[in-house]
Amino acid sequence: MTDVYLASRSPRRRELLKQIGVKFEPLMLRLTQPRGADIDEARQLGEPPSAYVERIAREKAHAAARAVSLRSMFGKPVLTADTVVVLDDETLDKPGNPTRAAEFLRRLSGRTHEVRTCVVVTMGSGNALRLLTQTSVSHVTFCTLTETQIAQYCASNEPLDKAGGYAIQGLAAVFVQRLEGSYSGVMGLPLFETAQLLRQAGVPVL
Repeated sequence: MTDVYLASRSPRRRELLKQIGVKFEPLMLRLTQPRGADIDEARQLGEPPSAYVERIAREKAHAAARAVSLRSMFGKPVLTADTVVVLDDETLDKPGNPTRAAEFLRRLSGRTHEVRTCVVVTMGSGNALRLLTQTSVSHVTFCTLTETQIAQYCASNEPLDKAGGYAIQGLAAVFVQRLEGSYSGVMGLPLFETAQLLRQAGVPVL
């Protein structure tokens, strides 16, 4: 029996939900044409990263709740999340190519950056829809990276589809000198906060 709908394409979030025994059904939101994306993930002019990540997570939740209603699916809670890597008040997205990934890693080298993951769980539907929200904030310090390390890591293709250009659960674990906060939050789904929200929504969690 499914406990929640997971409105995320991230395999890391699926793995983390499985880790805590939550039964979920993936709920895919539209990303491209012909009808366009369900939400616009562009950061607004002057919008702080803290406000941006919460807005995007909430917009994903609203879009997912609409999809559940339009598709006449069973009314279960929807879980959404959004993660940003922040350095110098700039959000570092998914680099998409090795050149940009290398640029990100040079900037992160020897410095501490912030990772924010906002989690939203819906309750109810329609006019009675409620959004339960929590944000995990972690600080990650990288060692000083050599050009050889950067080149080898980028050649692995691991950083291309990861926010900030690295995966803490992958090869980039050797770059992390210190972590203050939530390891699972840096992966993309902080399990402590997620479990709290799911319990509030009536989902059984240890």
